Amino acid sequence: MDNPNYKSGFVALIGRPNVGKSTFLNYVVGQKVAIMSNVAQTTRNKIQGIYTTDDAQIVFIDTPGVHKPQTKLGDFMEKSTLSALDEVDAVLYLVSATEDRGPGDDFIINRLKNVKQPIFLVINKIDQVNPNNLPEITAQYKDALPFAGIYPISALQGNNVNPLINKLIEILPNGPQYYPSDQISDHPERFVIAEMIREKVFELTRQEVPHSVAIDVTSVKREDDEHVHISANIIVERPGQKGIIIGKKGQMLKKIGTKARQDIEHLLGDKVFLQLWVKVVPDWRDKSAMLKDYGYRNKDY
Repeated sequence: MDNPNYKSGFVALIGRPNVGKSTFLNYVVGQKVAIMSNVAQTTRNKIQGIYTTDDAQIVFIDTPGVHKPQTKLGDFMEKSTLSALDEVDAVLYLVSATEDRGPGDDFIINRLKNVKQPIFLVINKIDQVNPNNLPEITAQYKDALPFAGIYPISALQGNNVNPLINKLIEILPNGPQYYPSDQISDHPERFVIAEMIREKVFELTRQEVPHSVAIDVTSVKREDDEHVHISANIIVERPGQKGIIIGKKGQMLKKIGTKARQDIEHLLGDKVFLQLWVKVVPDWRDKSAMLKDYGYRNKDY
């Protein structure tokens, strides 16, 4: 990197579940790195999306939505979120224009009081509210913290996202380019593949299944220059959930597989053969060993 004025740094995204952090990340990075679903709690690890230009690189850390933990998995997510705030150059606190400030926001604001780095208030989903209501929405938060800036945006449509990115670049320190220009996420392919499968399970089985699903990608084998063979287990906690995911005559599992395969092919740029199985592992969310097996390791927080 010959440019002495190159800017680079890490920016954390934090907010209640469903405020649109993943949508924001996907818009900025321009490809699907974080899974999107309107089931709360879909982001479980600190997914990093990487935005690179000739003059700057921003590494985004998408923290799991903050909530009060009820299981070991919840605990892990909580720690994962809070540790992200100690290692970044700026924090984007995302709130939704469509929801009033609530106890979850107070919890986050409290935690952010200890953060020394600049914090930006990002009011997302402005495309869903009357512009005249914006001052009132902003007023709920603006005195809560000494914000470095307040940006009303629509992550879905991209409104006002560029000025926010420019501002971040302006305040980032001079530094190296941490990742190659064409890399958009620091997660190994296996992790992103698992996320894509999990997204489809969420999308297609809205009942009670989503929270108790983990994906264990057991193998990714390249057969030749153009074909990749992937096997994965969909892990659920109860036999009833297994039935829902398999569906009548295996139809649901087939649908999940087809949709996930299309996304994975787009990611890898190859033809993909995807084999899915459904396994019942009772109470996996409360077993530390299982959490490690399915990719939630202590080194992640």
